[in-house]
Amino acid sequence: MACTSDHAAEDALLKARLSDAVDLCDRRSCPRFVGFLDERQRAVAEAFLRPYTAVSICFFGGHPEAERTIAGIFPPFLPAEEDAFPLAAVGFTYRREASLSHRDFLGALLSCGIKRDKIGDILCTEGLTVAFLDADIAPFVVEQLEQVGHEGVHSLYPYSGELPAAHTFREMRDTIASPRLDAVVKTAAGCSREEAARRIAAGLVSLNHTPCLSASATVREGDVLSLRGVGRFRVETIGPPTRKGRLFLTLQKYC
Repeated sequence: MACTSDHAAEDALLKARLSDAVDLCDRRSCPRFVGFLDERQRAVAEAFLRPYTAVSICFFGGHPEAERTIAGIFPPFLPAEEDAFPLAAVGFTYRREASLSHRDFLGALLSCGIKRDKIGDILCTEGLTVAFLDADIAPFVVEQLEQVGHEGVHSLYPYSGELPAAHTFREMRDTIASPRLDAVVKTAAGCSREEAARRIAAGLVSLNHTPCLSASATVREGDVLSLRGVGRFRVETIGPPTRKGRLFLTLQKYC
């Protein structure tokens, strides 16, 4: 599969951090952590860490559906437990009428001087947002963040209540000739097969968080597609075949 990445320098730095973490874990016999990582960075980290069989690797972001996670590197004698990860959940309440979004909270946190890799998922619903943060900076955020946009917010720390839904989806169904990338992109984007191939060749399509330039790449159940300007999709099911030999396809579009 012909895939490419425009993040060579960033990935090299990430791999160096991971290599250092593995070395420190081995020499000091204690867990080391790198992140928060986005989904693309996690894929890079998983591939890079796969040969390191002398340590245990675990990714965790504070909740089961986390998109941004921390890579935990543990010595073999120490269980890779979620409680060991250096993260904290901070809740923010505000008027239900206020339309505060992920973008609003991320901007507010960054404006406090917090680096992006110290911020995990931000889950929003009416009147409540829960942010997963590096444990060391959580008290600072609670002290500093009293307003998001023009809306006053009240902090709940540590937050232990029910979490807002991580995702909502819209289901899409179709039949395709084969599980090729261009066939699936055709359904996701609502375009012709030729236009789907053009989008792929132009680098506008990512498969499992990595840009993919091969229209013939095989798509599998559970894969995630990102189409620039269209959205993100999870491949729910491929098959069974129809009477005419085509394949049923079910996609879940992230809303």
